[in-house]
Amino acid sequence: MKTVIRLRMSSHDAHYGGQLVDGARILGLFGDVATELLIRHDGDEGLFRAYDSVEFLAPVRAGDYIEASGEIVETGKTSRKMLFVAHKVIAARPDISDSAADVLDPPIVVVRASGTCVVPANLQRKG
Repeated sequence: MKTVIRLRMSSHDAHYGGQLVDGARILGLFGDVATELLIRHDGDEGLFRAYDSVEFLAPVRAGDYIEASGEIVETGKTSRKMLFVAHKVIAARPDISDSAADVLDPPIVVVRASGTCVVPANLQRKG
């Protein structure tokens, strides 16, 4: 099972100089992806327990469009193992003008992660 969300990073998302977006913002998107995956799979939001791995691979800036996707790769009795990836699909070009941007083909991988979610006790499989 897989899901994808796409959104534009705004100036409110910028946390550092150069309009750089904090990596935690992307992890928040992964949390939203995990929530949707759990609702689709189990009918409940569940609870994100831990990231096993997080790799920040490229900068994200205000004005960039980010596509965050995830998939359930392992289903246990009490948990769901997930893989996540975030791509920059459109890059802001403030060097040209305040509203210029480039469509990236291919998109740039900005963050990869894996993690585990737990499902509520009433939805856990027996045996």
